[in-house]
Formats: sequence, structure tokens, C-alpha cells
Amino acid sequence: MSQTIDRGTVRLTMAQAVARFLTRQKTVIEGETVPIFGGVFAIFGHGNVAGVGEALYGIKDELPTYRAQNEQGMANAAIAFAKASFRRRFMACTTSIGPGALNMVTSAALAHVNRLPVLLLPGDVFANRRPDPVLQQIEDFSDGAATANDCFRPVSRYFDRITRPEQIIPALRRAMQVLTDPADCGPVTLALCQDVQAEAYDYPESFFEEKIWLLRRQRPDEDELAGAIAALQAAKKPVIIAGGGVLYSEASAALRDFAETHGIPVVETQAGKSSLPHDHALNMGSVGVTGTSASNALAEEADLVLAVGTRLQDFTTGSWALFKNEGLKILGLNIQPFDAAKHAGLPLVADARVGLELLSAGLGAYRAPVDWTDKARNGKAGWIEAADKAIAPTNAALPSDAQVIGAVLRARGGSQTTLVCAAGGLPGELHKLWRPEKPGGYHMEYGFSTMGYEVAGGLGVKLAKPEDDVIVMVGDGSYMMLNSEIASSIMLGAKLTIVLLDNAGYGCINRLQMATGGANFNNLLKDSHHIELPGIDFAAHAAAMGAVARKVASIAELEAALAETKTETRTTVIVIDTDPLITTEAGGHWWDVAVPEVSAREPVNAARAAYEKALSAQRFG
Repeated sequence: MSQTIDRGTVRLTMAQAVARFLTRQKTVIEGETVPIFGGVFAIFGHGNVAGVGEALYGIKDELPTYRAQNEQGMANAAIAFAKASFRRRFMACTTSIGPGALNMVTSAALAHVNRLPVLLLPGDVFANRRPDPVLQQIEDFSDGAATANDCFRPVSRYFDRITRPEQIIPALRRAMQVLTDPADCGPVTLALCQDVQAEAYDYPESFFEEKIWLLRRQRPDEDELAGAIAALQAAKKPVIIAGGGVLYSEASAALRDFAETHGIPVVETQAGKSSLPHDHALNMGSVGVTGTSASNALAEEADLVLAVGTRLQDFTTGSWALFKNEGLKILGLNIQPFDAAKHAGLPLVADARVGLELLSAGLGAYRAPVDWTDKARNGKAGWIEAADKAIAPTNAALPSDAQVIGAVLRARGGSQTTLVCAAGGLPGELHKLWRPEKPGGYHMEYGFSTMGYEVAGGLGVKLAKPEDDVIVMVGDGSYMMLNSEIASSIMLGAKLTIVLLDNAGYGCINRLQMATGGANFNNLLKDSHHIELPGIDFAAHAAAMGAVARKVASIAELEAALAETKTETRTTVIVIDTDPLITTEAGGHWWDVAVPEVSAREPVNAARAAYEKALSAQRFG
């Protein structure tokens, strides 16, 4: 693979240099030094098979290469690995040029929105341009330097195109800085020109020295900290919003201590759910559009919101109509200044764990008023009663999503379970109803709401947490978009349990269509243009990829199947038909989805009138 030509340098191809560099990057997890890259997902084609492929073969005993079925699927799995690892470890993905590369663009956007690290290594055109245009090359008539990989620029935290072998030295160093930076963390794309991958260069041996990357814990500015303490001390109705940053900072214990010491209730975003155990007395559960009644009642009255590690997207804030207290102050504890100062908030730029610890010390004996804390506890008791009813067993021919969730909780919930989901109606129900017992036990991709993430995401979670019982819940619409990594899970011995809820279409968007006055159209299969309705045998399809698969006809059968397959060693798919219209009525909040101002249909006009009334509650600035 290599030839040392003199002391201090080693002659490698650019691709070999990339591979060797990846093996030398380490981190420390629970006192043990481990590789920071958990592996490389690869689908080879022209543009990476000769250069990167040969290089990865040379290190296959040090850094595993995983073969995937779809480029978006493998990138989703890599991102899920990073999320499940709380961003302490991550993966790389390599593809050919053209469609192989562009299949990862959606995943890059997913990682960008969610602030998750992944190293994308798509092949690119020839830097020397002699064989132009090559197979799959995009030709821009006005820009000779543009390639398909330029699509990654707006969805990458750092983008570089490597046109000379020595350029990989500063590029990889910069890549690692971004991948491990708590504030700037996100996807890195290094487009590797295919001829340059094979070019040799005398690389300095120092470039391949082992480097250990540790989590940076930024302390806050003293003035910002003092202002934050003063704001909290003046609060009569404070609420903490726990976002994904709580988990990435490993700040769950600090959050629990802070809430208990100062009597402040906690509500959770999709990314922050599982920051506290579901049964903690001060954990009110989900907030916002998909929030519990307990959380939303507090949010409406809150005079101060301590937003910890959240980007405050519209589902969290009820499209900024949830918070109704005229004197509301937002205190943004976030490692990223962009997020900390959102909506004219008081920024406290710091690591979540450090920030909570310093805030608590500064607050001293401060506690929220007893009646406020009591209101929270009483509200939670009322919510648990409503949630228990929603998830209770049923004999209905078509159960609700909530009733399926209840069956999964009863059969397989627990401290070793990680629940994975992403898009459709399930995220709203799971945000309200799932009951995680440990940090990271709830794994939801709802920053980008990427349909098709679920199965691949489950694979990534299982690779990160092989001892966990990984349960994937997915609707038929999402499953149809991207299910091929079932085969990868079989090949890798990464057992998943996939519960597939078949409501015969895009049930979530159908409900939204109805809520905005629209006619049932092109969402459920029966309402779409068709000559014949498809009769998809999902169990047979999954079995054809090697999974243990069965279809069940009731909630009782589902619980039995989940119990029976718990010790199964292969990926298991259990299919159940569900009702596309039923959702949990308790909890929730308005979401801003613009309704047409003019329509020939009266239901749309009525929905528009309701929409205009709801807009009046929105805050701005």
C-alpha cells in the first residue's frame, strides 16, 4: 500500500492518505481510547472504486467498510450512528460521482439541520479534465469548474474539492475541526476528484500521528451568566425546554439536579426527549404542536423559558403562538450563538452541562414558587391519565397509532430499548406517548422530518449501541420510500425489530389536508389516481430480503408477536393495519400551515377564517 522514500515522509496515493488518516483519529469514551470513526459506508462505482476502494481494502482490519444498498440509506445510517453516539463518534460515506453522490444530498441536509457529524466522500470528475465529459458528469455551460457535487455546498458545514493530492492535508484537518466542534458540528463534504485519488504524494509522517479529540466544554461569558442568573431569580413561572444539546453535552444529570434544586418543570423537544426519564416528577413531556397538555399549559403561562440546547423550531414553539405571557423572556443556553439569541432572547453561550451547573450555583437557594411547581405536577398527573387511555389495548379492527405504541411499550419498552422513528403521523404520537427510561432511548429524526430515515436510522443506532433492543416504528409510506437497508441489517447481523403500520397511504398529510379544508386527494391510496389499488404484502417483501416477518391482525397479536420475537437474532418485521384518521386528541397545539386566501370550496374558506384567527396569537421578534 505504501513506500517510505525518506525519513519523515511516506509515499501514498491521496485515497490511501485519507484512509490512513481516518484510522489515526481517536476519542475517549468512558475512560477508553477508541477510534472516532465507527466505520465507512461505501457503495463503489466509477469515481471511487479504484482509488478509495483500494485504499479502504488496505485498512479493512483497522476500520470496517460496510456495504450498503442505497447511498441515501447508508448516509442516513451513518448520521443515526453519530446521533446515537451523542456526536462523540461518527462515520464516513463514499460514493461514485453523479447519481451515487447526489443520492446523499438529502442526508447532508438532514445532518446539517440536526447539527450532526458525518464525513461525505463522493467521487468527482477528473481534475486534469482530459477525458471530459466522463460518464455521469454534469456539464455547466457557463462554469467549467462546476460539478454535481456543488449541490452539497449549501448543506455542508464545510465543503472542499480536492484537485491536488497535497490539498487533502489541510482539508482533512479542517474537516475534523468541524466534525468535533460542538457549535459548528455538521456534515463535511470532501469531493475527491477520481484521478487525484490515485495520484501519489510524499506525505509528512506527522500527518498520520494519532490525535485524540475530546468534547470541548465552553464556559459562559461572565456578564451573560450574571444576566441569566438575574433573569431566573426574577421569574415566577419558569420553564425549561430541553433540546438535543442536553443529550449531546451529556447533561442529563445536570438538568435533573437543576430542575430538582430549583423546582422548575422541564418540557422536551423531539431531539431532547429522553433528557429526563419519562417518570421524573418534573418532566412534563413533549412540548408544542405535538406537546402534552401538561407541557403546553405551562408554556402558555411561562414568564421565562430557559431553552437549553434547542434551536426552537416551529413545532417546539407552536409556530410562536404557544407562549402567551406578555412579559415572556427567553434565555437561550446554547453552544451556538445563532441559536442562543433567537427571537430576541437573552443569550448564554456555553456548553449545556457547564451552563446548567454555573446557573445553579449562581441561583443559590432560589426555587420557583410552590404553586407553580404544584401546578406542573398536577398537570402531569392529568396528562398521564389521558395518555393511558390513548395507548390502552383495543379490539378495533383498525387500531390507532397510539394503540400500537401502547402495545410496543407493554411488550418491549424498558431501559435497554431505543425507539427509532422519523416522519409522518408517528412522530407526533410518539413525542406525546413514548416513555423512554434512559438518555437516548428515544431516537427521532424530526429536524428535517426525512421519510425513509427509519430503517436505515435503526441500522445506524444498532451499530452504535449493539446491546440495545432497537425498535423501529415506520409507516407504509416511509417504508416504501427506503427499506433496502433491511438487507444490510441482515448481512451485518444487526438485529432490528421493525413495526410497520400500514394505513394505506400518507395518512398524516391526508389529515393535514383535511384540517386545512382540502378534499381527500392523492394521499391515501384510495384517493389517488389508480386503475387498481395495490395489494402490497409487506411481510412477504421483508421476508424476501431475509427478515423474519409476519402480519398480525390485532393489538393482542402484535403484543404476542413482539414478545415471541424478542430473542430472535435476525431483523424482524411485524406488519399491522391501522386507521389513517385517528390521532390522540389530548394535548397538541396549532401549527402554522398557510391556507389559501381564496377558494371556490367552502371548507377551504372556513379553514382560512380559522387560520386568520390563529395568526393573531403569533409572537414576532
